Amino acid sequence: MDSSLFLLSEGDAGVVREVRLTGDVRRRLMDLGLTPGARVACLFSAPSGDPRAYMVRGSVIALRREDAAGVALGGQ
Repeated sequence: MDSSLFLLSEGDAGVVREVRLTGDVRRRLMDLGLTPGARVACLFSAPSGDPRAYMVRGSVIALRREDAAGVALGGQ
């Protein structure tokens, strides 16, 4: 079942299948470790729900809704 990083709830984890974004945003997310096969967990979200903090490859990163929605998750 495919889903996006944005759909993870706090405490849930998944495995990156594909980064569907383009340009500088795609490059930046991949530089941060969001590459196919990377395990990523949603740690918490801002009170408004955006941005959310994710743990990927030992680092915590914050992503806005539109960027997280461009990261497809696959099987775990």
